[in-house]
This record gives sequence, C-alpha cells and structure tokens, in this order.
Amino acid sequence: MPDLRGYGDSSKPPDGTNHVNYSKRNMALDGVEVMKHFGFTSFPVVGHDRGGRVAHRMALDHPDKVTQIAVLDIVPTYHLYSHVTIGFIQAYFHWFNNVRVAPGPENDIKATNAAAAARATTDVQKEYARVQGDPANIHGMCEDYRASASIDLEHDKADMDKKHKVKAPLLTLWAGKGAMGPLFDVLAVWKEYGTTVTGKALPGGHNLQEDVPDDVLAELQKFLKVKNVKSS
Repeated sequence: MPDLRGYGDSSKPPDGTNHVNYSKRNMALDGVEVMKHFGFTSFPVVGHDRGGRVAHRMALDHPDKVTQIAVLDIVPTYHLYSHVTIGFIQAYFHWFNNVRVAPGPENDIKATNAAAAARATTDVQKEYARVQGDPANIHGMCEDYRASASIDLEHDKADMDKKHKVKAPLLTLWAGKGAMGPLFDVLAVWKEYGTTVTGKALPGGHNLQEDVPDDVLAELQKFLKVKNVKSS
C-alpha cells in the first residue's frame, strides 16, 4: 500500500513540463514497477480517491497487468471536468483552488494544515499532521491536482476518442453520506468507462476505508474472491 509520489514519505520529483511528473500515467507506472519489484506480473488494484484515479489510468495503460480494479468514492476525472456544475464546485472547491499557480494554494493549505496540527491529539491525527506539514508534500499534492486538470485530461481524451475502456472487472464503491452520490449517478458513469462494472453505495463518509472498514472489506472480498479476513 504505497503512498503516491508527492504524498506521505514517497519521493517528490520536480514538476516537469506540463506537470508531467505528477501525471497519473507516471504514478500508474510507479505502481507497476513496485509490483514487478516484488515479483508480481499481474495483480488486482484497489484505490481510494487520488489512488482510484491512478488505478483507473493503470488499468487503461497496463491491461495485461491489472486483473481487477476497485475505485472508492470517485467518478473519472475526465467526467468531472467535462460536467462541471455549481454543485460540484461547491462540494469540491479544492479541485479548482489547488490548480492555481504556485505558491498560492500551497500557502493556503500550509496554514490550514498548521491549524489542524495544533489540534491533533491522537496518533493518527499526529501522523497526518507530520506528513501534511511538509512543504514538499503540500506542493506534490497540488501538482497532482494540476496534472489532473492538464496533462491527465489530454491522456483521458485520447482514450475517449479511441473508445478505449477499462477491460478488467471494475467495482465502484461510494459514500452514502458523501457528495458523489447526490451529484452523480456513480454506477452509470463508470459503466461509460468500463466494460464490466458493478458497484454500490456504502453507509459512510468519503474515507470509507476508515468510516466503515468492515463493509469495504466485505465488498472487496466478494469482488476479489478472497477468503474472509477480519479487518481488525
């Protein structure tokens, strides 16, 4: 379960032309190379939020590697930016704020994260505060969003023009208490991007794997056809 480049303790490469080093194409290749390092030539992929976008690109770019794909609480980036509504802007303002020229959004996020760090009491909150207080991490996150609104859209449009869809079985799970469900027909949208798509809402917020881990685990076990394992 690696941190994406630019996040956590992973590397923070230079931005590159048109934010190329933070493109989902390069992040997907990172994942393929990590799995190759550990001896896996094919594997299922599960991604939440930004990781789900990387998983989507991985399934498109490396169909021989990805056997199954599960995406948590997202619809495809291309769909979001090509179907902008006032509801989407209000619910996901950071999608537009974070793509502004540096260091504007970086400074805003740094101040917000510093305030959150001051309130941190649990080990989990303190760990979030540790990595989110790193200026390189904040910049890497913004570059991820800038890439999504630029070079990633170019890659996505090329696939759309070719009617290139995800061939691997795809499971989409979204937050019943989140914004995605009210804004989009999540399952119907994903069926436009994949050939074999199933999914459902779960009774949690955006961070499903933290809010309702047992529900997420049960759905993934059924989808991946693995034996029952307790989430604890």
